[in-house]
Amino acid sequence: MKRVILFLSIGLLASAFSSCVVLSPKKYKALLAKQDSLGTGWSGAQESIDHLQSAISKLQRDTANLNGQLNELQGKYKAINGSYAKLKDNSSSAISKLSDDLKKREQRLKEVEDVLRKRDEASNQLKEKLEQALLGFSKNGLTVEMKNGKVYVSLTDKLLFPSASIIIDEKGKQALAQLAKVLKEQPEIIIAVEGHTDSQKITNLGQIKDNWDLSVLRSTSVVRYLTETEKVPGVRLTATGKGEFQPLELNTTPEGRSKNRRIEIVLSPKLDELYNLIKK
Repeated sequence: MKRVILFLSIGLLASAFSSCVVLSPKKYKALLAKQDSLGTGWSGAQESIDHLQSAISKLQRDTANLNGQLNELQGKYKAINGSYAKLKDNSSSAISKLSDDLKKREQRLKEVEDVLRKRDEASNQLKEKLEQALLGFSKNGLTVEMKNGKVYVSLTDKLLFPSASIIIDEKGKQALAQLAKVLKEQPEIIIAVEGHTDSQKITNLGQIKDNWDLSVLRSTSVVRYLTETEKVPGVRLTATGKGEFQPLELNTTPEGRSKNRRIEIVLSPKLDELYNLIKK
């Protein structure tokens, strides 16, 4: 560009000299002014070019930075996408496993429900048989009921024992004999004999010191009669004494105390099948 302007200037001067005869001072000054104007225009153009080159350099740097950021983001995206795919696979496996476990649990629950249903059916049938066998003793304080899948045969002390005694009387033996007939027909039934008393303190009963002793000794008397006389296998029976601590009624009236003095024979089906299911 500078060369172009120089050539133009030289050309103008040469032209001026070649026609100096006709070139007036005024025209010469005009030519010089044009030369200065061209020089000023070149300086402005050069400055604009410098600005453009600086802007281009900045754009190139910004582009390089953006490309670097883009590459970094693409790397993170690939990593996240890989993690998502892995998580998706793991989630699918976990959901599949949970689904299988749920099906197994549902199957076990169904099996447990079937066992419990069979237990309740067996207990109901046993209750009906006992009610029929012991019907004649209901007026003497014998009751049969079912609670929590177990059959409770409750015999008041006046049906089994003389007052303050641990020896079973004849009426009580008859009731236990009828009960034993049904129990021997139900070999899968577990038998728990529980002795209960009222809250009255024991006095003048020899070796019987308190209600604990009385409840335990009456319970063992019933167990001994069932095993030794009625030949119910002893492995099926347990004897326990509850003393005065599980009353049916308040001990403030003679009637309430009479109901609390009792032998409860608790009959429950063996739950081996249920226990086996629970252990799985």
